[in-house]
Amino acid sequence: MLDLTADPVELTAALVDVPSVSGAEATLSDALERALREQAPHLEVIRSGAAVLARTRLGRDQRVLLAGHIDTVPIADNLPSHREGDLLYGCGTSDMKAGDAVFAHLAATLTEPRHDLTLVFYDCEEIEADRNGLGRIERELPEWLRADLAILGEPTGGTVEAGCQGTLRVEIRTHGRRAHSARSWLGDNAVHHAAEVLARLGAYSPRDVDIDGCVYREGLQAVRIAGGVAGNVVPDECVVTVNFRFAPDRSADAALAHVRDVFAGYDLTVTDLSPGALPGLTAPSAQQFLAATGTTAHAKYGWTDVSRFAALGIPAINYGPGDPNLAHTREEHVDTRVINRSTDVLRRFLG
Repeated sequence: MLDLTADPVELTAALVDVPSVSGAEATLSDALERALREQAPHLEVIRSGAAVLARTRLGRDQRVLLAGHIDTVPIADNLPSHREGDLLYGCGTSDMKAGDAVFAHLAATLTEPRHDLTLVFYDCEEIEADRNGLGRIERELPEWLRADLAILGEPTGGTVEAGCQGTLRVEIRTHGRRAHSARSWLGDNAVHHAAEVLARLGAYSPRDVDIDGCVYREGLQAVRIAGGVAGNVVPDECVVTVNFRFAPDRSADAALAHVRDVFAGYDLTVTDLSPGALPGLTAPSAQQFLAATGTTAHAKYGWTDVSRFAALGIPAINYGPGDPNLAHTREEHVDTRVINRSTDVLRRFLG
């Protein structure tokens, strides 16, 4: 049984100790649902697949949505959790069960919040986008995602990271002609032709874009290369996979057009494309939260689900106690002092 009223650090450890690799979140979802129903009677609680949703209906002027994914990447010999001084180690501590614990604790203990609250603990964020629980909720329960501000508990080290980069992944193919490698002059090596693709990447100069005081740095990188069919055959095809992380002032279509320009003359196949999200810091609700943190907002490097909320017209920011540099690592951990500080900030803002 999860104790949502317990110290958020202890609650983080309890959440971490329930394995919830993407696609296998049901045990943790069951525990969260049961705890919310029994310990937070002031909340309406429902289930959507492996996601658990809860909300108040107090008639407040504004509604704040707190969203956190409960799945993790595969375990890397880093469970159960353990403490070393102020640090709590374990799979999912930083990304993002510490944020989930803060949200769940506040949901249970703030019975008369200043704003109406919606809690969304969702599944399958760490895998392919078409399985993301937020997408299912948007399709089946759109009224549950209506809010004046969305706070996503992604790891930010207890600071505000605004918006997010978009991400585009393409496969670039080069072609040749097969031949026996002992008679290579009869063939045309497709892997060798990929040298020009890599040369264009090496010469590429990424943009730095300042949007509302947040600087987004773009990046265009080869992330995989594959070619060849056997050790004695000249390859007739090579595939270079390229990832473009683009600033949110570019639309998805503009990002794709830019990559096509960079690799003009080559065949491109799009394998993944998600738009970014503008900072949204001009919204009064975002300004109020930023003031409550006493920090300066920075750009979010990487794609997060704030993009989904931004597409719905909801100002959305990233704010969580985890360290983004530790996400998905074998040594993943979270500073317990930041958990407590983040809890205090959100309690002041919400309560």
